[in-house]
Amino acid sequence: MADNKDLRKEKRHTNILWESIKKNGFTVFMGILLVTLFVSPDAKSWMLQQLMNTGIFNASLEKKEAAAIAESTADFEFKDQHGLVQHTSSLRGKVVFINFWASWCPPCRAEFPSIEFLYSKFKDHPQVFFLTINEDDDLAAANAYLKKEKFSIPFFKATGPIPHVIYNGDLPTTVVLDKNGKIRFHHEGFADYSSDTFVKQLEELIKE
Repeated sequence: MADNKDLRKEKRHTNILWESIKKNGFTVFMGILLVTLFVSPDAKSWMLQQLMNTGIFNASLEKKEAAAIAESTADFEFKDQHGLVQHTSSLRGKVVFINFWASWCPPCRAEFPSIEFLYSKFKDHPQVFFLTINEDDDLAAANAYLKKEKFSIPFFKATGPIPHVIYNGDLPTTVVLDKNGKIRFHHEGFADYSSDTFVKQLEELIKE
């Protein structure tokens, strides 16, 4: 009798536990999901990429006049991973795609595959230059991220002040300069740069 009583008690406890799980399972799942998204850059970037796949974050080079600023206002110095210092003014005659990013930044990670795709389309074009400015304090972290993801796009570091019209500290920030060094696109936040529309718009800008 005692054994049957214990079995009934154990079964009752199991049923209560199961009912509790069914009742609160979604809440627990959402809690775990939110904690994971909060602590994991990879999880955050994956979630943002799913949002990008909806198409609502597609970048667009809308047809409009170039920003009414002096050409020199948008210029700054940068160096490559070998220490070679250059100046954006030396890139006149090229369309310059500038992206400010960091390996620890989930929105940067979310959009970076689309930038890598865009780079693969135009990397050999003599009139296009990709200037990805890394904001990591540790260059090893940036290199490790690119290596892990098998990205081939090179990155650079700014060597002096960057004009606020170009970058004010928000990551990611993307800017496109036309061949005269004027701003034709400026976007703060992540976006998808791999769409057919953006590729075609960039091709049109190259022809100007």
